Amino acid sequence: MLRFLKGVVAGSGTGPKDLPYNIGEPYSSAWGSWTHYRGTSKDDGSSVSIFSLSGSNANDGHLAAGRNGVKRLRTVRHPNILSFLHSTEAETFDGLEGTQRDEYYAWGLHRIAKAVSFLNNDCKLVHGNVCLASVVVTQTLDWKLHAFDVLSEFDGNNEASTGPMLQYEWLVGLQYKPMELAKSDWTMIRKSPPWAIDSWGLGCLIYELFSGMKLSKTEELRNTASIPKSLLPDYQRLLSSMPSRRLNSSKLIENSEYFQNKLVDTIHFMEILNLKDSVEKDTFFRKLPNLAEQLPRQIVLKKLVPLLASALEFGSAAAPALTALLKMGSWLSAEEFSVKVLPTIVKLFASNDRAIRVGLLQHIDQFGESLSAQIVDEQVYPHVATGFSDTSAFLRELTLKSMLVLAPKLSQRTISGTLLKYLSKLQVDEEPAIRTNTTILLGNIASYLNEGTRKRVLINAFTVRALRDTFSPARGAGVMALCATSSYYDITEIATRILPNVVVLTIDPDSDVRSKAFQAVDQFLQIAKQYHEKTNAEDTTGTTSIGISSIPTNASLLGWAMSSLTLKGKHSEQTPLSSANSSAPLTSAVSNASSVMDDASTTSVRISSSTDLADQPPPVSPTSTDGWGELENGIHAEHESDKDGWDDIEPLEEPNPSPSPAPALANIQAAQKRPVSQAETTSNEFATKKYSKDDQR
Repeated sequence: MLRFLKGVVAGSGTGPKDLPYNIGEPYSSAWGSWTHYRGTSKDDGSSVSIFSLSGSNANDGHLAAGRNGVKRLRTVRHPNILSFLHSTEAETFDGLEGTQRDEYYAWGLHRIAKAVSFLNNDCKLVHGNVCLASVVVTQTLDWKLHAFDVLSEFDGNNEASTGPMLQYEWLVGLQYKPMELAKSDWTMIRKSPPWAIDSWGLGCLIYELFSGMKLSKTEELRNTASIPKSLLPDYQRLLSSMPSRRLNSSKLIENSEYFQNKLVDTIHFMEILNLKDSVEKDTFFRKLPNLAEQLPRQIVLKKLVPLLASALEFGSAAAPALTALLKMGSWLSAEEFSVKVLPTIVKLFASNDRAIRVGLLQHIDQFGESLSAQIVDEQVYPHVATGFSDTSAFLRELTLKSMLVLAPKLSQRTISGTLLKYLSKLQVDEEPAIRTNTTILLGNIASYLNEGTRKRVLINAFTVRALRDTFSPARGAGVMALCATSSYYDITEIATRILPNVVVLTIDPDSDVRSKAFQAVDQFLQIAKQYHEKTNAEDTTGTTSIGISSIPTNASLLGWAMSSLTLKGKHSEQTPLSSANSSAPLTSAVSNASSVMDDASTTSVRISSSTDLADQPPPVSPTSTDGWGELENGIHAEHESDKDGWDDIEPLEEPNPSPSPAPALANIQAAQKRPVSQAETTSNEFATKKYSKDDQR
């Protein structure tokens, strides 16, 4: 036990890391202060002898002599003198010291005292051998009492009892025996309380723990210099010479000032969590993230994290506990996080508690990268996707934003089969912020769509919907998304579908939209110009496909345009959801979230040859039910109710001149005023009708 505690409390547990040898078991003897170990070379496995020496301080004479011995052995060579191979010296350091060490010792003593109290008071048993050697420490750093070889029933209440009460008391060292046991005064022992012998043993344990030395004789117990002052009165009562006056271990637990600290209180609260009411739980878990920073780190990781994960998994912890778990989990290595925290998080996605779901989505960037693609596709996404249709706009927005982390891990079947369906509905959501961020998300996940899906979805989503939205940041987001995905469009699409829709926004009422539109027009015109120059430079034979470079576009992810929604509902639902980005009003939407024309990067654009440019249709994508049917490709298998209106549309007719407002502006404004809700007949009209002023009225 003492050796293990030194490994936990001090940082010198397994030897120097740079030692090129494996340290084995020690031999039974060695000269002086050296310890002689068996060892093997890490290179070839050959056997070596390893000598180790440690000192209590830098001025220790044994260390000075040891350094001299190493120096001499290194320089003296002779066939009959031990060969020197390697030496290293490392300073030991305390992993736990001061208050944190005292808190850990207090917690450990608290556990052993509870075990002794259970034996003495509840079971009427006498352990008879309580000392540091009878304590073991588990992987979770719990202290456990063992060594029950001497344990016997206390028969003091039986007047007929005679002879030894502890049959195997001879196994216990004399230094650990109270006076009455050392004298085998069984009459006095039977007249004493059941805890008398084990209370003395607790005193011996406390001495060994704080002195760092094994008790060699009873007289050493009088040396109290190392005993904490807050524990000293109880220590002296445990070692009272009169058995009847020795402190009961149960009273030690209840009344000792030494056990009143943050670590003991925190772990005790977690262990009786089911007995606490919701208010106590909520208050505790809100304070826990800050409190955990003040506790011994290894105790937090090895003890508190498993307790917290279990409490969340089985529903006894409140939603704020998730924040504490993720903060503590960030202190773990990636491997430990995957084992101790991630399985619990995956199970929590199936929770019906809205506060838990919101907490997971708000912090998904902290653990999303650790989730495997299979787990995301099969276990996480099906539960997350329910948030797309939630009645709370705040939860819909969080679900949408989580796709930035989850979408790269989804299969093409999931993306095309369900995700795009949900996004098509969110692009006509009643909340402008959600419509805007849906467009931005599509721009960010475009690289994860297959080519056929991109052909069917992107231009329709960005031009038919985003550029005609009545909310100006949504129109700006559409322009940004087109620019960010410019490498996915061929020259025909740019010239016939993108530029005509973007140009009308150069006279948009919103100045920021106009600025983005002008930059987009410049970008796509530059692409067209490059195509023109390339085709002019070709041989008359030409090629069927040419790769050209576009002007700089945004190679990074588009930023969210806004986060302006709050969770609507009962007060109990709002309590755990407070965050900076959920309290801003809707009008505080940031229209300049991410400029896609300023970053210096180069993308390639696919173009068709001049011989078949006008007649070549987009490639046919596999039949899909993702909500973006394309009539030109003959995809009619879907039911009318599944259509989302992201089909191809024909170019707008040139309106008749009118004095005010400007013709193009009047045309786009009329389109923007058109209802965005998707009825069954709307999708087909979007796909087949040309727009005129009469139609729009």
